[in-house]
Amino acid sequence: MDCTPLVFLLLLPCFVWLCFHFLILGSTHRKFFQARLPPGPRPLPIIGNLLELGDKPHQSFTTLSKTYGPLMSLKLGSITTIVISSPETAQQVLNKKDQTFSGRTVPNAIQVASHHHFSIGFLPASAHWRNLRKICSMQIFSLQRVDAFHGLRQKVVQQLLDHAHESCSSGRAVDIGRAAFTIALNLLSNTVFSVDLAHYDSNLSQEFKELIWSILVEVGKPNLADFFPGLRLVDPQGIHKRMSVYFNKLFDVFDSFINQRLQLRASSTDNDVLDALLNLNKQHDHELSCNDIRHLLVDLFSAGTDTTSSTIEWAMAELLNNPKAMAKARDELSQVVGKDRIVEESDISKLPYLHAVVKETFRLHPPAPFLLPRKAEMDSEILGYAVPKNAQVIINVWAIGRDSKTWSDPHSFGPERFLECDIDVKGRDFQLIPFGAGRRICPGLLLGRRMVHLVLASLLHSFDWKLEGGMKPEDMDMSETFGFSVRKAQPLRVVPIKP
Repeated sequence: MDCTPLVFLLLLPCFVWLCFHFLILGSTHRKFFQARLPPGPRPLPIIGNLLELGDKPHQSFTTLSKTYGPLMSLKLGSITTIVISSPETAQQVLNKKDQTFSGRTVPNAIQVASHHHFSIGFLPASAHWRNLRKICSMQIFSLQRVDAFHGLRQKVVQQLLDHAHESCSSGRAVDIGRAAFTIALNLLSNTVFSVDLAHYDSNLSQEFKELIWSILVEVGKPNLADFFPGLRLVDPQGIHKRMSVYFNKLFDVFDSFINQRLQLRASSTDNDVLDALLNLNKQHDHELSCNDIRHLLVDLFSAGTDTTSSTIEWAMAELLNNPKAMAKARDELSQVVGKDRIVEESDISKLPYLHAVVKETFRLHPPAPFLLPRKAEMDSEILGYAVPKNAQVIINVWAIGRDSKTWSDPHSFGPERFLECDIDVKGRDFQLIPFGAGRRICPGLLLGRRMVHLVLASLLHSFDWKLEGGMKPEDMDMSETFGFSVRKAQPLRVVPIKP
């Protein structure tokens, strides 16, 4: 019996459905690519808009956004880049379409030692990434652990005050950025390793600071190998080579602590983060290798030291440059804390003007002006404009903090603006997102905020401050140096005076 007609009749509906499916899919696909990319400057052949970057890309992009709008497209070499410069467009990426834009564009500099395969900052939003986030939230940055290290924070702040007292007695200036870095470094090293990693009278703090800063500068530096992936093997600027040296030095430091702890675990009484991580390493239900631990430590010390010290330095610089704000902050501390004791963490919640000073510092000087770059995981749209799959998405937090449509007098330092509103930095208010928002918000937000408030309050309450060499506040250099974070071009050096 010839069954060909029967087979044909059975297959005909499937064939019709497939034709219909591909017709609709093709139509949708064509419609997407017919949608316009966001506006932007016309790219040049081959190099695209690379000449638009300048030596301070966060400022260059902010200037361009005034012409092309808060949703802008650039062609950086062969890379399609979408730049976000307003709270409304940032909310689209970080909240409403967070999953679509949860991928990472991985700079060539981060691919040293395969760091992007282990880094909580650059891993895709995978099961391994979720496991690392869980470990950070439960073992390192949980409310219970942060509270438990209250005494440690007081200890390292007292070390800073002792250093300032010595400088006060001798009339020497304090390098605020370097001193704050030493605090942040010792806080992390005590939390992780139960030891001070640096001292004010040694060069180790400065050497470690330069190592971390060098890494962040290389990561933030425009890299031809990122714009033209075919150049990665050539490494034309030597960034990959230098990063290899820096990473090896960091790994040497961390490996010495890990190996020593493994040898002494039977007799060790430490109950720090390293112990917690090594315990997880022994458990088969947690996929945490020794290599994971090494790379996690790179993330912690890179993200947790320079950004904290930079914020403290900028806050002190802005207050010295604005004597009325300085006077208000110190008057508030005198009223709440009094003159006969040091600042305690329990005092911080009673200091609304201090909180406003820190928020205003985050607005003008976010620790990472672009956050970490995101990547579109699929073809998408933002406000009717096309964002193709694999496009790089940059959130210009520096521009958002200076958006005249959001902030009155946006370039002036005015903490009072935050006394009149409930805007916070926890990722819910997209006008102020120095730590990011959504599923990839910075996991160290709680610890970072506590440290900045406590150190700044302690410095303001314990001393009067004057600029080195009798410099007047209006003559202070407030220019920036661009890297992954934005630091003062000229370090802040100030002389403490006993009030």
